[in-house]
Amino acid sequence: MIASHSAQSATIEPEKTHVVLEHAFPRPLTACFWEPKNRYIFVGSEDLGISRFHLESKEIVAMVGPHESWVRAIASTPDGQVTFSGGYDGRLVWWPTDAEKPEPIRVVDAHQGWIRALAVSPDGRRVATCGNDLAVKIWDVESGELIQTHSGHQWHVYNVSFSPLGEWLVSCDLRGFIKVWPADGKVADHASPQVATDQPATADTVKLISRDLPQVESLYKYDTTFRAHIGGARCMAFSKDGSRLAVGGVTNVTNAFAGIGNFAVALVNVADGIVVVQFGPKEKVNGTAWGIAQHNQGFWTGLGGGSGGGWLYFWRDDIAEEFFKLKLKSDGRGMASSPDEIRIAVAHADRNLRIYALHSAPA
Repeated sequence: MIASHSAQSATIEPEKTHVVLEHAFPRPLTACFWEPKNRYIFVGSEDLGISRFHLESKEIVAMVGPHESWVRAIASTPDGQVTFSGGYDGRLVWWPTDAEKPEPIRVVDAHQGWIRALAVSPDGRRVATCGNDLAVKIWDVESGELIQTHSGHQWHVYNVSFSPLGEWLVSCDLRGFIKVWPADGKVADHASPQVATDQPATADTVKLISRDLPQVESLYKYDTTFRAHIGGARCMAFSKDGSRLAVGGVTNVTNAFAGIGNFAVALVNVADGIVVVQFGPKEKVNGTAWGIAQHNQGFWTGLGGGSGGGWLYFWRDDIAEEFFKLKLKSDGRGMASSPDEIRIAVAHADRNLRIYALHSAPA
């Protein structure tokens, strides 16, 4: 069984987090995505494709062919009908989510160089991509047409995310610069400041500023020894109400060539761009943040992986140090929450997909 408690009866207790499923794949995993209808988990792997894992039957369906490199970007429309994969080959692929033998609906050479991340708008009408060609692109989900190309980043673009209401798209590059774009594909007027509001931050009232956010300086470094730039938003997510933007990566880098640095997530206040807190482990661990998400009960969960091993971290409010951490069996390369937010899937470097339940194990 995947979970010992139903969604209705499980009491969320992060300190009781434990493994409820382990499933091995032929090659090391690079990413994972939990389909919103709770039928499948999609994983990327080093075999240059993605696989669909059925949560009930445990059946694995390989979805290979269009990609010629690793896939680290996976998402789907909110109704779960169409799944997208973005590869280091620059290709964006549309897939029928639940077809018995999925064949690509559409393949687009979206970027010159890597696609590092993709995101689907809350209404399911647009998909955004970003990559090493410094571009942020918005595509029409139904037709596959390119709606808008946003230029302005001077460095590889590492991540994109739609705001919870779908009004804005945010992108972050190698050096931690955050840009804000209208999600409808129109050109942003970054010179127009937002009108301040005294209303509390809720999903109905929070609006992003209509100008770029400041650089998250802690998530970037130039290594003078190896003459290499290292940084970037390896993971990024809005808070549930849209008032905060969590940007994760690596800090305190001492060796860019080997990726030696510490796990870190900066929590940015959207209204003024101030970094409210930088989440990190109490005990410094070599690694990078590969996943971040806020739970509907308010705490944040982050995935770390690197030479210091794999870890799940949990933080409350604006407190920098975790209130709980779980050592994983292997490096984590991707994290996804179940639709009911009772479980977390992690794609591991040791070829295993593991599912962790955020509650106590059965007696």
